[in-house]
Amino acid sequence: MNKTKSSSLKFSKAFWVANVVELFERAAYYGVFIVITLYLSRILGFSDLKAASIAGTFSGCLYFLPTFAGALADKVGFRNSMLLAFSLLTLGYFGLGLYPTWLQSAGLVEYGKTTTFTGLLDSPLQYGIVPIMVLIVIGGSFIKSVISGTVAKETTAENRARGFSIFYAMVNIGAFSGKTIVDPLRTAMGNEGLIVLNYFSASMTLIALIAIWFFYKTVQTAGEGKTFREIWQALLKVCANGRLITLIIIITGFWLVQQQLYATMPKYVLRLAGEGASPSWYANVNPLVVFMTVNLVTSIMKNKTALTSMTVGMFLMPVSALCMAYGNMLDGSNTILGMHPVAFMMVVGIVFQGLAETFISPRFLEYFSFQAPKGEEGLYLGFSHLHSFLASIIGFGLSGWLLEKYCPDPALFPTHAAWEAASTHAHYIWYYFAAIACVAAFGLIIYGKVVQYLDRKAESK
Repeated sequence: MNKTKSSSLKFSKAFWVANVVELFERAAYYGVFIVITLYLSRILGFSDLKAASIAGTFSGCLYFLPTFAGALADKVGFRNSMLLAFSLLTLGYFGLGLYPTWLQSAGLVEYGKTTTFTGLLDSPLQYGIVPIMVLIVIGGSFIKSVISGTVAKETTAENRARGFSIFYAMVNIGAFSGKTIVDPLRTAMGNEGLIVLNYFSASMTLIALIAIWFFYKTVQTAGEGKTFREIWQALLKVCANGRLITLIIIITGFWLVQQQLYATMPKYVLRLAGEGASPSWYANVNPLVVFMTVNLVTSIMKNKTALTSMTVGMFLMPVSALCMAYGNMLDGSNTILGMHPVAFMMVVGIVFQGLAETFISPRFLEYFSFQAPKGEEGLYLGFSHLHSFLASIIGFGLSGWLLEKYCPDPALFPTHAAWEAASTHAHYIWYYFAAIACVAAFGLIIYGKVVQYLDRKAESK
């Protein structure tokens, strides 16, 4: 018996290599993504709205494309797919670092603690960063599908649960470490640190590429999986399923607010709390709370329906947004536990976001799978993250507009007093997101009632 148990906990070399490179990839991604809007604005001079639109499209594609990339990976093999993915990621992250250096050598901009634009704002070369970001999108879309696919293929029914728990641990360790490197670089180097950070990310994916080349061997063969046509047909089926689309739109309300950790929060706290604020550390509060509470929340809610659990989480989101707003209404000259009030209340709001996620995320996939047609759960679950695609596109765009309206870039004003007058109502930004979260929460209640009515009606026939 002990021998059987021991063998069930063993994993292949390919499993461990895939999990280790996942840690490197997540460190690379989150190191860059937590400050992507700062990079686009402070390094390339994009307005808040343009920076948010580019970052939102970037994030949205990373949620939409993996299902299609996974189909190709099944055909060409996971090893070849990961070699391609990490090659593209390495080129992309190096490009994010090299492109600003080239712009500086061309005399269009000067970097240091701050940035001086000397022609870039009037040049289409600003948009030269887009094809570089496309490399990261394509590479990242393969990684999202291939690593989780490797975990599934390299485990058995006996050790699969443990295998995925190791995988999610690697994801969170990587995300935490990637965000951690940001603050010391930005503190020491200012805006130039936002450039150097990309070399850190490129080195992470280069190490992963080397590890795959030398150590990733698998007996799993290529040629399996769905075709592009089958996946496209599945997408059309999902879009034609009123229940699923309605649920996706409602849950988008949660993720739209959650995306503000990356879209709004970094610029908001740096502008209101000062350059001494640490947005990358604040963002790390979210996965920490999830890690510490998800098992407890799941245990407490195990006898409740998935909709009940998700509804509780949805009503925590307006509380989160209101906490974030409250910081700007406190006296900024008085610190709370050594933190600026804006920063402190931001952390409190992020704690509520993390709690909301523990109520929503584990149960959403469960509920979503039950709404899919029998026998097609796997194919449908490939599109379960459409809410994150929509939240990225809409949430980042809305963030850019709100920042320009209520908390604009101080560099656009001749004096600090003029900027203070323009940003007096900066906290109004969070009222918009609180309203969105409230609408989504009540929408989920209505959705549940309607679904119950339709099910009872169907059963009575």
